[in-house]
Amino acid sequence: MRAMDKSEFAERPNRLPWPPLLYAITAAIAFALHWYIRPLPWPQGPVQHLLAAAGITLIAAAIAIDMAAMNAFRSHHTTIMPHRGATALVTDGPFRWSRNPIYVGNTLLVAGAGLLLGVAWLIPAAFAGAILVQKLAIEREEAHLAARFGAAWQDYAARTPRWIRLPR
Repeated sequence: MRAMDKSEFAERPNRLPWPPLLYAITAAIAFALHWYIRPLPWPQGPVQHLLAAAGITLIAAAIAIDMAAMNAFRSHHTTIMPHRGATALVTDGPFRWSRNPIYVGNTLLVAGAGLLLGVAWLIPAAFAGAILVQKLAIEREEAHLAARFGAAWQDYAARTPRWIRLPR
């Protein structure tokens, strides 16, 4: 892959809204593996119920994170669409602890669905989706934000992790 020229991303980071498609594709592959190839072993009984409860918790957290991030975009009057140019650098709300809270939420959503539905393939699919999103969307979005917001972006990127800040 060729090196990214920051000026290439000054107007918009992507041509398509990649991230939702990437997560959907990895989830579809996981379901295909589960239904048509071979389901991975899954615990039964009380452990299955605990995993389902954990899945519901992850899904609820994902929805809450996504809603908070959408609200932050709305309050700053900038786009949430990953193929449109940003008009503001959002650094508050969930963006205080992650530069990509929506992608964190999407990853949690796919993993949570795996736990809830007992489709173990969805758990590695969530991580595969995150890796694809980082390579095909986040890196481009970061080049876009750097081109648009310069030093403000550099300061924000230096203090906020790409994915999530874990408690010490």
